[in-house]
Amino acid sequence: MEYVQLSSVQVAAAMLILVNAAISLMLRLRLERSLLIASVRTIVQLSLIGLVLHWVFALQQLALVAAMLVVMTVIAGWTAFQRTELRYHRMLLDTMLAMWVGSWSVLAFAMLAVLQGARSWHDPQYVIPLLGMILGNTLNGITLGLGSVLDGFRACRHDVETILALGGTRWEAARQPIQKAARTAMTPIVNSMMVVGLVSLPGMMTGQLLSGVEPVEAVKYQIVIMFLIASGTAIGAVGVILLAYRRLFNERHQFLFARLHRADVTGR
Repeated sequence: MEYVQLSSVQVAAAMLILVNAAISLMLRLRLERSLLIASVRTIVQLSLIGLVLHWVFALQQLALVAAMLVVMTVIAGWTAFQRTELRYHRMLLDTMLAMWVGSWSVLAFAMLAVLQGARSWHDPQYVIPLLGMILGNTLNGITLGLGSVLDGFRACRHDVETILALGGTRWEAARQPIQKAARTAMTPIVNSMMVVGLVSLPGMMTGQLLSGVEPVEAVKYQIVIMFLIASGTAIGAVGVILLAYRRLFNERHQFLFARLHRADVTGR
């Protein structure tokens, strides 16, 4: 099977973003500027990453691959941190740690236990795309989980302090917001797994099919990817939720509510 190589003219012909601009103009949504900036950034960013990946794939050097993976992880961790309205001291560290452990542990398992036929355990053809997909979903899980648990602690402050005042442990007081946050974080990936292949064909599988890979082989890769994404999301989200719990409840079973603040007040 062969794939159709797209020329620059063919890529330009797919500029259906103009439909979005037309809708914005008709409904006076005032999104034209944002759509223009988003379109330009999409073209520039993807073109640059294409050149960088071509260079990295050609050199096959561990240092370059590791540097790229680190940059990707740091950007993902910072983005997850920035998306959360409520903050506490050292939350950025917790977010980075959860992102790192959740994504890299799953990536290591995939390269060492699943993709044993790769040229090396750091083959950029595999580790970079895999980490990118894992990071994107882990980022969403961490953002949803952390935002939910912090909002839960704030909304349930009275209930939490009542349980502690009656002699309950910090875990008994925090368990309900933690459980809710974990469910919130993992619901999107569970929903995706429920309908994958029926309602949607994931991006990786679609790309492989368009590039000429046999459908059965594309399906095998997609199954692996879905499981890796689900695991990375769960580890990262639950990890950051428990780290937040440890920061906001001390060993004397006290709720340190004063440590919570809004991002626009004191920053980190």
